[in-house]
Amino acid sequence: MLKINIKKYSIMKKIIIIGAGAMGSAFSVPCIENKNDVTLVGTHLEDDLINNIKSKNNLHPVLKTELPSQLKVEKYERLKTILEKGVDIIVAGISSIGIEWFVNQIEKNYKKNLPIILLTKGLAIEDNELTLLSDKIKKLLKKNGHNEVNVSAIKGPCLAAGLANKMRTGTVIANPDIKEAEELKKIISTDYYSTEISDDLTGIELSGAIKNIYSMLIGASEGLSNSKAPKEIQSKYYLNTSASLIHRSISEMVEFVSFYGGRAETVYGLAGLGDLYVSAIGGRNSLMGKYLGEGYLYKEAKEKFMKNITVEGAQLALEIGPKILQDLNSKHFPLMFSMLNTICENKKLEIQW
Repeated sequence: MLKINIKKYSIMKKIIIIGAGAMGSAFSVPCIENKNDVTLVGTHLEDDLINNIKSKNNLHPVLKTELPSQLKVEKYERLKTILEKGVDIIVAGISSIGIEWFVNQIEKNYKKNLPIILLTKGLAIEDNELTLLSDKIKKLLKKNGHNEVNVSAIKGPCLAAGLANKMRTGTVIANPDIKEAEELKKIISTDYYSTEISDDLTGIELSGAIKNIYSMLIGASEGLSNSKAPKEIQSKYYLNTSASLIHRSISEMVEFVSFYGGRAETVYGLAGLGDLYVSAIGGRNSLMGKYLGEGYLYKEAKEKFMKNITVEGAQLALEIGPKILQDLNSKHFPLMFSMLNTICENKKLEIQW
């Protein structure tokens, strides 16, 4: 009996998840399942959300699921104290636009090679170069004197509500040091949350980000299927068009990831094809794509239908669009260029078939 207790104690990790949105909160479920000491801390914009969760016995209003009772839920004001006391793993559950804020919160208490898990999907432009979010974190921490920074990314077809309800889910953990990915796999994997490992951090992050742009395209399938047909006919028979767009999207994703230094085979895995499938059959990006396929301009659709809803693919297009249009050949990326022009220049979506 003593031996079992020692084993459990030795693998228990003190994990802090920063960001109480859907994915950060859902990620706490497998972490708790593995007997870790987990604290979910809201950002400075999430005090009301935290109050809501705590007042309803850890029922998350977005997930509509009760989070484990062992999960500690705290407001932003407690973040500094928790970090000062020391943690084993820091999880970034914030949006891509919050990366600098996230680094500002952890930099004073960051220790040498302390594992950071990046749940956030996105890319950035730094010094006119396309940059991974993991590299942005490393660069910002190094500015503050941290020369040994350890960032892993978890990507894959994982809808937050499904994970929170312990639906069977597969994701991939990426770190250039494969041993780091192996250690995290032991800490967070469960019988329903299975994790693969990869050292292709570049390919994993690129795939996880750009699939949001392509999922908007696939979401536009109905409207693009036959503009002269009635909507009833489009909604019944659009799958031919959808299948064609999926094929072309994967082809472009392979070329995109390869161009920026990732491995082509990564695109065919969970972070690419798997995640594209989940995003295309439902979700915010796909929904925006549906409106664009119906002929709405991006700004019009955003204001009319999705005013207070974050559309990650559109945010990414606005962030990296000008650089991509400059770097790449439109002949090789006709779908990507069509969507970037649609979002960045607020033009009607048109595909050159």
